[in-house]
Amino acid sequence: MSVIKKKDFESPKTSQDITPGRMLKELRELRELTQQDLAAQTRISQSNISAMENNVSQIGRDRAIKLARVLKVHPAVILFPDFEIPRSDA
Repeated sequence: MSVIKKKDFESPKTSQDITPGRMLKELRELRELTQQDLAAQTRISQSNISAMENNVSQIGRDRAIKLARVLKVHPAVILFPDFEIPRSDA
């Protein structure tokens, strides 16, 4: 029986290329909220939520904070969904 070594495998990709708007939509859907529900809870209009989800409008810090509170995530999860910390294989 041969020993399997870590160096014999490639590291899995831990994230996907995803926009802040797509992340916002995914988080909203995971919470089973409609755009109208999210609008009511954040006091951000439904049309603005739609524009953010479709990457027509930038989310920005203040809106990210409001959205994150309702979606129960850190604002960075929304603003930087594709941020990846380089792994060290030490």
